[in-house]
Amino acid sequence: MLGLLAYTGGSSSSSDDSEQEESESGRTKGSSKPNSTPKEDELIHLKSAVDSSLSVAKTLQICAAPMVVPTGQVEVSRVVAPNMKELNYNPKYEELFAPVAGPTNPFLTEQMKAPKNMLTGFVETAHISEFQFENQRKTFHSYGYALDPSVDGGSAAPVGSDEGPSYVGHLQAAYDTDGKTVFESSKPNRLGDKRKRLKNDNPEDVEGFLGPWGKFENEETVARPNDQERAEIEEMMAKKQRRNRMVEDKPIEEKSVLHIKDSVDYQGRSFLHPPHDVGVNLRKSGAPDRCFLPKAHIHTWTGHTKGISAIRWFPKSAHLLLSCSMDARIKIWEVYNERRCVRTYSGHRQAVRDVSFNNRGDKFVSAGYDRYLKLWDTETGDVISRFSSRKIPFCVKFHPDYNKQHLFVAGTSDKKIICWDTRSGEIVQEYDRHLGAVNTITFVDENRRFVTTSDDKSLRVWEWDIPVDMKYIADPTMHSMPAVTLSPNGKWLACQSLDNKIVIFSAINRFKMNRKKTFTGHMVSGYACNLDFSPDMSYLVSGDGDGKCYIWDWKTTKLYKKWQAHENVCIAALWHPHEASKLVTAGWDGVIKYWD
Repeated sequence: MLGLLAYTGGSSSSSDDSEQEESESGRTKGSSKPNSTPKEDELIHLKSAVDSSLSVAKTLQICAAPMVVPTGQVEVSRVVAPNMKELNYNPKYEELFAPVAGPTNPFLTEQMKAPKNMLTGFVETAHISEFQFENQRKTFHSYGYALDPSVDGGSAAPVGSDEGPSYVGHLQAAYDTDGKTVFESSKPNRLGDKRKRLKNDNPEDVEGFLGPWGKFENEETVARPNDQERAEIEEMMAKKQRRNRMVEDKPIEEKSVLHIKDSVDYQGRSFLHPPHDVGVNLRKSGAPDRCFLPKAHIHTWTGHTKGISAIRWFPKSAHLLLSCSMDARIKIWEVYNERRCVRTYSGHRQAVRDVSFNNRGDKFVSAGYDRYLKLWDTETGDVISRFSSRKIPFCVKFHPDYNKQHLFVAGTSDKKIICWDTRSGEIVQEYDRHLGAVNTITFVDENRRFVTTSDDKSLRVWEWDIPVDMKYIADPTMHSMPAVTLSPNGKWLACQSLDNKIVIFSAINRFKMNRKKTFTGHMVSGYACNLDFSPDMSYLVSGDGDGKCYIWDWKTTKLYKKWQAHENVCIAALWHPHEASKLVTAGWDGVIKYWD
């Protein structure tokens, strides 16, 4: 429309000009002299031609189409609503981060009002050399102060002046050292700081030769005690040891409490006899055909006042559960019927670390932090005998062979595995090759050998009654393994590694690590969480440091299930040997839970 109007206006003006020029030419022609020469007529015609060409040029320039901006390219800022969740076009930065229209929020703080060019604040381009950055960083970590990076100041000016540099951190130290960095010396001569040694490199001087062992000048050494002072110190230490030994050797009252009404039933059978009316054959030797994942919490045993250290099934039948705790007590519980606490055994001064049944279950041995191992009668609660090597026993295990039930081994804090004879009470063998406290003892290869793990991050295999390890396994990538379990088929060792993994070793022949089977996902770093296999070897179950219980598939190492079992560390998990889907867990919250 605009172009049409412009063109119309241009044509009318050109017609007016042409009419005016024609009138002027007419006047010129009319006013020309009748007696004009032909040359003058040519000039007049030439002038009129030029005028007509100029008028045409003006007409073409005027009729040119005006410049029109297309509608789609109009630069109009589009407003993006603050609650907009999705945009159908690609907005510019100015449009997307434009200030919200409307009155300012009076409740904004000064920090919130400050301009931002990123989510967390305003970033300005700056440059600092890598050397200066490291210089100030190391100075701050060493001396506690550094130059303020947000202030530009001359470093040559004195500290504290108006034009001097600004510091952050320990300002008084900056005043005292005049702002020196770690690459600068507060003394004029650094060579003078070195301590001088006494030198005597003459090998002919036999008495005074020092070599590289010369002391520093003005070095003060602690004088050795003379014979009289040494005798006094030894006497004082001997008195202290005798005093401590008297306190330790003072007999503690060993007692047990029976919590059920009758210790025997109507047929005269004690609670050690497996029940018949529970719907499960507890005397069979085979495992269930197939195991299943537990789904519900069915019972809780409470009675311990502190965290539980270990739990053990009664041999073969598993109708009783033995637990030892940090409250220095040992309890035995019913697994079926009323699920009561049957008996409590008290005989240790300090926390009980481990317990172990013999093959019949009529006796068990306990290891406590009071440095004692005690052999108990399970039925009566009496202490049969006591053993001590003056070191803390961390694990204890009866020999599994029926003809060696009078022998048990214990791993102690002084890096030894000690074997005791319960008949004589004497030590019959010592295995001393580890470099750290012994954590576990596991019998393998039809009980002809046993495997031990230690804080020295190694695994050693021993022949029974031979005090030299036949196999030593240590790798730079290995961690300490404070819990080890033998698989039901006797072919694999599952080891709880403190790098939050369960690693598998072969229990026959070479004892090689199976790197294809590694179970991860739980957090056990720092805790000796015991683990167990399901009876059919379908699953592997373990607790962790957060109180959760984890179950993995044995073949695929896939994590099948995890749940919050305890409020504190879940220190032990055992699968029932005769039940397809029942397992028991124990934690540092002092409770034992039964799952099905």
